[in-house]
Amino acid sequence: MQYNFKFAQIMENEFINRELATVLKDAIQYFPVITLTGPRQSGKTTLLRNLFNDLPYYSLENLAIRDFAINDPVAFLEQHKEGMILDEVHNTPDLLSYIQEVVDNYPKRRFILTGSSQFAMLKRITQSLAGRTGVFELMPLSYSEIKDRLINKTLDEILLNGFYPAIHAGKNISKYLYPAYVKTYLEKDVRDLLQIKDIMQFHTFLRLCAGRIGSVFNASELSNEVGVSSNTITSWLSVLQASYIIFLLPPYFDNNRKRLTKSPKIYFVDTGLACYLLGIESTDQLSRDKMRGVLFENFMITEALKFRFNQGKESNIYFYRDSHQNEIDLLIRKTTGLSAIEIKSSMTFNTQFEKTLRQIDNWVSNPVQEKTIIYAGTFENSTGAIKLFNYSNFKDLL
Repeated sequence: MQYNFKFAQIMENEFINRELATVLKDAIQYFPVITLTGPRQSGKTTLLRNLFNDLPYYSLENLAIRDFAINDPVAFLEQHKEGMILDEVHNTPDLLSYIQEVVDNYPKRRFILTGSSQFAMLKRITQSLAGRTGVFELMPLSYSEIKDRLINKTLDEILLNGFYPAIHAGKNISKYLYPAYVKTYLEKDVRDLLQIKDIMQFHTFLRLCAGRIGSVFNASELSNEVGVSSNTITSWLSVLQASYIIFLLPPYFDNNRKRLTKSPKIYFVDTGLACYLLGIESTDQLSRDKMRGVLFENFMITEALKFRFNQGKESNIYFYRDSHQNEIDLLIRKTTGLSAIEIKSSMTFNTQFEKTLRQIDNWVSNPVQEKTIIYAGTFENSTGAIKLFNYSNFKDLL
């Protein structure tokens, strides 16, 4: 079959505007170095090359470029007096000390650094570039960034496809992207960070994590199922976090002396990847799957996380659970107080959805300013004590 190279080129040039761009353009005025981390294929390189197209670009995964940077770092950095974009800079960690020297001597130069592993980058960056760099995180696309493209998509299609840019720019589809993503991740990142004797055990661990989305993380339980020690499970989990495969939602805490859950809940950075690990291959299968509700919950919670990161801010989201099993899906700390949110995948409102929201004031000492139910139905109510919104308008609450 003859391949249509012209069509491929058109698709490659499609650029989806990212909300973080505004923050990065502002931050570059105040920091000589910008560091951008995030999952592989979340669009870091595309964003930076479009945003800072006046700076030359170098990928340090290219062996020849990496060799030059390692063996003659001064000459490498002096190539361009305006600065440069350095992709996957964790491959040359010693280069950071030389960058520090350059920006100290030439404060008008700008360096843009990217990397896909917090483990490999952030420790060295905080040591070498403290006070000189702004650090930002780019997650897969947020719903609001591609809302117009999703008008004709069902909720099940949205969850199954996930939010990696390649899918929404028309460069790939979920059934090809996610298997390749996992294979590449296992080979490229995990084996670089951990000495795993049995890769299948780690793969089992990944799938078991997907099966526990929305659950409180229990290392001992996973240890028994995978057949490795609890310390190994904790180590593996740290790598998944550092590589932006999963994130842990911390429990809410305050000083009201209630016995609150201390362990975090586990979620995946992307629902499409989670669906693949769960063996969900079609929207029909997803619509009947017992995990559909927690996948929707995962979707909404990652949207809250992306909203903060896209503003250049740290996470302000939690869940509530106490020793009596009282629970709220999502608590957002705001300057005015707490926002309490219950997340339901149903298209039909049920008064039982309001039960915990009506009691939350008795459980926390901080004032609860907003109480909201996010669901898949179309009827909305923004005037009552407990608001009701369709998921497509979730950003308005954040």
